[in-house]
Amino acid sequence: MNFKVIQRILGLLLIVFSISMLTPIIVSVIYSDGAWLPFIESFALTAGLGLLIWWPVRRCHEELRLRDGFIVVASFWLVLGTVGAAPLYLATVPDMDFTDAVFESMSGLTTTGATVIQGLDVLPKSILYYRQQLQWLGGMGIIVLAVAVLPMLGVGGMQLYRAETPGPIKDSKLTPRITETAKALWYIYLGITVFCGVAYWSAGMSIFDAISHAFSTVAIGGFSTHDASMGHFNSAAIEWIAILFMLIAGVNFSLHFVAWRDGQVTVYLHDPEFRAFIVVLVMVSASAYGVLIFSGTFESVPETLTKSIFQAVSIGTTTGFATANFSAWPGALPVLLILSSFIGGCAGSTGGGMKVIRWLLIYRQGIRELFRLVHPNAETPVKLGAKAVPDRVIEAVWGFFSVYVVMFAFMMIILMSTGLDQVTAFSAVAATLNNLGPGLGGVAENFSSVNDVAKWVAIMGMLLGRLEIFTLLVLITPTFWRN
Repeated sequence: MNFKVIQRILGLLLIVFSISMLTPIIVSVIYSDGAWLPFIESFALTAGLGLLIWWPVRRCHEELRLRDGFIVVASFWLVLGTVGAAPLYLATVPDMDFTDAVFESMSGLTTTGATVIQGLDVLPKSILYYRQQLQWLGGMGIIVLAVAVLPMLGVGGMQLYRAETPGPIKDSKLTPRITETAKALWYIYLGITVFCGVAYWSAGMSIFDAISHAFSTVAIGGFSTHDASMGHFNSAAIEWIAILFMLIAGVNFSLHFVAWRDGQVTVYLHDPEFRAFIVVLVMVSASAYGVLIFSGTFESVPETLTKSIFQAVSIGTTTGFATANFSAWPGALPVLLILSSFIGGCAGSTGGGMKVIRWLLIYRQGIRELFRLVHPNAETPVKLGAKAVPDRVIEAVWGFFSVYVVMFAFMMIILMSTGLDQVTAFSAVAATLNNLGPGLGGVAENFSSVNDVAKWVAIMGMLLGRLEIFTLLVLITPTFWRN
């Protein structure tokens, strides 16, 4: 383990991240909200800490290894979640203690969207913008962004990309060089964000709200500048724009890259994960529409259709926007929506959950086992499209699923031990481990009423979900630390 190169990269990344704290100062000046001082203090703190870490090992130019990459990713997210809380902690409005500030910061960076803040409508614009910016930066992964510039600093990047990128198959590169891959992903990410912001603005949002919600939509984060979330705007046009861009952000960005490079949209239809993604959301939307229309929850058919599809896509992609209090919807519909977040977005997207491709592989593995009961001697590979999936990938998927279930049960027991009821504990774990945000029961609106111990468990759940569990758990195995 080369701790000097790890220290050098961590210091550099903190220095780079500190620059992002300057943007809210501009927002503060434009809107004259008087909340610029916490950002200057936080910038100085973060940049100074990064410089302090980097300076003693600035001349270290050794190669980064795979295990070093895991440590950099895990430590950077832990440190960044803490340092990112500085402006929220130092600000007078909102008045937040250390636990709440870290919770809000980690929720933003991991694109979870859970919040402990009440009264968003009256917060300073700079604070609101900072929360949205955290989600946008975390959406594609700050590590992937940094990979684009690390080669200029004399540091390799493939190890970091492999450790941070979500999904079961992580060795595929879109372009021959990892730097070009990271740049391509960010260009697409930025382009989608711009189109989303322009669409929101054209539909009636203010420029500030359009930019802010574009950040959280494309990041599949769910933070809003209003307590009523998307329901604040009371606009069907805005809701349909959000549906479209939540769907786009929930798709594997590799498909977006290939479609853009080749100029063909048929690549989406040929991808089995994309087809499964659409099928799941259509089924959940249809179920929601059926329940809502039968119960007469909304006055008109168009409104029922819009609300059901919006909420199904929002929860299914783990965005977490809301236009209605879905936790109060009739029957088993709220639980169905929460369960859909376990599937989540596609691998390589900004979505959370266990990812569609894993569930697709588990489903096809189940079909194969049923076939083997009838034909025990048959050789039947699990396929995605025309390609057979290696058994090693199937094993990794089952391993991930098993650990996911165990961690979920463990965290739920802890939350119930702190005094939370079963519904609140279950949905709180689902909301954080799936990087979803809203839940049921006591966390239907926010996490402000949750005790501090439960909040720290939720923070760990956000990290585990964002880094897909193994990236963190591998660090506590003895094998990892052996030479």
